[in-house]
Amino acid sequence: MIMKRILPFIFIFWTWACAEKVVEPPENLIPEQKMVDILHDMALLNATKISFPSIVKKNEIKTMDFLFAKYQIDSTQFAKSDKYYASIPVQYQMIYEQVEARLEKRRKILEGKDEKRKDSLKAAKKVRDSLNKLEKEIKPLS
Repeated sequence: MIMKRILPFIFIFWTWACAEKVVEPPENLIPEQKMVDILHDMALLNATKISFPSIVKKNEIKTMDFLFAKYQIDSTQFAKSDKYYASIPVQYQMIYEQVEARLEKRRKILEGKDEKRKDSLKAAKKVRDSLNKLEKEIKPLS
């Protein structure tokens, strides 16, 4: 009974607290779309590091140094921007959903290319088998 009366106040307070800016935007805030690009590339580089560690090590690729150079930012700017976006959970979630959507799109493209490659290999095998069969049929005639 008491919870039914308190629950709306808790909900209103929670909504108000989430809407309040906890962290002020830094002077050199990384724009949202650029942040999506950075996080997307970071995910790809980290996956590469896990999947192909020898290549990353051989080429001496340092993920964050590479990203900072590519996007012309520094570690402080990235950290402050990330902290700011993290302080706005709904916006931060939207950023990560965009990153996830881009990664999913890339995965589907790669799977499509893999299917085409497999189809090409199957077709080549059929052609090779047909040629072998014809060759066997022609040899007895010679």
